[in-house]
Amino acid sequence: MEIHGFQKTTLLDYPEHIASTIFLGGCNFRCPFCHNASLVLSPANQPTIPEEEIFKTLRKRVGIIEGICITGGEPTLYPGLVSFIHKIKELGYLVKLDTNGNNPHIIKELTKNGYLDYIAMDIKNSREKYSLSCGIDSFDISRVNESVFYLLSNPVDYEFRTTVVREHHTKRDIQHIGEWIQGAKAYYLQSYKDSDDMIQTGLGSPTKQELLEYKDVLSSYVQNVSIRGID
Repeated sequence: MEIHGFQKTTLLDYPEHIASTIFLGGCNFRCPFCHNASLVLSPANQPTIPEEEIFKTLRKRVGIIEGICITGGEPTLYPGLVSFIHKIKELGYLVKLDTNGNNPHIIKELTKNGYLDYIAMDIKNSREKYSLSCGIDSFDISRVNESVFYLLSNPVDYEFRTTVVREHHTKRDIQHIGEWIQGAKAYYLQSYKDSDDMIQTGLGSPTKQELLEYKDVLSSYVQNVSIRGID
């Protein structure tokens, strides 16, 4: 496992739990608004943390933190992910996986083995505009679609989430996403925030009013809709 970051304590990454976050490098998407560009574009140039060092810390923190978030990059690219999470579960931790959903077979294997307690899956855009927002020309949506409908069958606790970018998302796009994930338990709109580690610069954030309008649109399709990243 190429571990490029380790946040020992977070109150934000795992809903309702005190957690640690592990950052893996590499991704099969090139989302223009990605804020972990260095992990996506040049993971080999980033410092790594030995796996044993991570587990040494996790063993010490049993009873202090409740869960482990695994994010990236895209964690499901790693052949060793299943065994890695198995070792985390042996310590008694809850595990949350952040994923773009493009490897549904890995998601299914992990959930069927009981290795995941929560999945946060990104919905980049409406199906019609997925290529724009995942950064892949003529993107085949089928595997992402498979992951969406698998999570809708409630194999494990989950959320869908979309980073909303002014240049990428319209009210119509948001409605189409709602139709796509209709019946979902939880969906979060996240306001795009600029940083110094972006794949593409010059993108803009939606206004608070726009996000509130999008939330109203989605409430017809999703049980619980919330907004992250606004005051």
